[in-house]
Amino acid sequence: MRAASIFALLIALMLTGIPISIALGLTVLTFLFTLTAVPIEAVSMKLFTGIESFEIMAIPFFILAGNFLTHGGVARRMINFATSLIGHWHGGLGLAGIVACAMFALVCGSSVATVAAVGAIVLPEMVRNGYPMRFGAGIITVAGSLGILMLPSIPKIIYAISTNTSIGALFVAGLLPGSMLTAMLCVVTWYLAKKRDYPRMTRATWGETWTAFRDSVWGLMLVVIIIGGIYSGLFTATEAAAMAAVYSFFISVFVYKALDLKDVPRVLLRAANTSAMLLYIVTNAVLFSFVLSNENIPAALADWITAQDLGWVGFLLLVNVLLLLAGNFMEPTSIILIMAPILAPAAKRLGIDPVHFGIVIDVNMEVGLCHPPVGLNLYVASMIAGMRITDLAVSVLPWLLTMLVFLVIVTYWPGLVLWLPTVLGMR
Repeated sequence: MRAASIFALLIALMLTGIPISIALGLTVLTFLFTLTAVPIEAVSMKLFTGIESFEIMAIPFFILAGNFLTHGGVARRMINFATSLIGHWHGGLGLAGIVACAMFALVCGSSVATVAAVGAIVLPEMVRNGYPMRFGAGIITVAGSLGILMLPSIPKIIYAISTNTSIGALFVAGLLPGSMLTAMLCVVTWYLAKKRDYPRMTRATWGETWTAFRDSVWGLMLVVIIIGGIYSGLFTATEAAAMAAVYSFFISVFVYKALDLKDVPRVLLRAANTSAMLLYIVTNAVLFSFVLSNENIPAALADWITAQDLGWVGFLLLVNVLLLLAGNFMEPTSIILIMAPILAPAAKRLGIDPVHFGIVIDVNMEVGLCHPPVGLNLYVASMIAGMRITDLAVSVLPWLLTMLVFLVIVTYWPGLVLWLPTVLGMR
């Protein structure tokens, strides 16, 4: 009953429209003052020590790196390179948009930033070349979600902190699944474009392809820095985030020269605002986890789930349904902070690898970003495309269904996720 009262209060506050961070904090304080004897001093101490973690420092650094990359001309060069490779295929500009989203996701780690950076360039170009806006917007909305599956990712860092999982292993574990999802989205786009006879671009010469690659290589080198640095032990995932921020600043200002030094304070301020908002949610979620642990709720729920004899197959099916439903009401960070500490102990008892479980959660978060009512990718793409949310929600369906098929594959094929971290000795 005590556990039920915590979640009932949280849900009731969320239904009133209160922001999730404030709802978490009010739930904790109400529970502590009325149903427990925990001294309030422990709460104030937890507020400061809860985010006093070296790993959490990776969040503002990756947010800063993403801001520099978004405004630093990196996305445009990646789009040009992708277009030179596959622009002459059926649906070439759409395919180039997907590949560009994948490349940008490798260095950015934010789905919303990926949609904004790539969509603002690709969508007007697709319309100029005779593609319907609905087609292009549907592609970019879903392809942008690769931002939280590929290499650096804020949701992965949040999950790693919540469950004490290796951040480096989670980063690398998303590469193969992300590549597979990219290929699946490209196949669907190619099929629809061929069926509807959408225009194709002129094949680029080898010289044009080489020039486009040379222009984009500075951005792509960030992938080598992150993977190489973590794998070689040269720096941790948090230090990799700091390196990414410094490198992104360097190429945006001094190499591509898309940002002037006078624009840097504006980028820093925007990154600081985003980081503060996210860390405020993390702080309140840490308090919520503290209450759950104090009441021994995660262990009790793990015992209950294990007693149901679902097996790992049934448990993962239950988790997917639960997370997909939660994606209708909450954004990814809040879902992970609330659900991961509760579900991870049960997953561990059933023999599910925590890295695999993290990627399964990550893919569920991707799906939630692409459908109403709170799909952030959907809102960003609708603003860029000038479309109503209802129309765009219909447009994304072919690619959204593809992502659901991909979710099933990732859920029940652990080897796809775990092979690369195992080969690299990260688990």
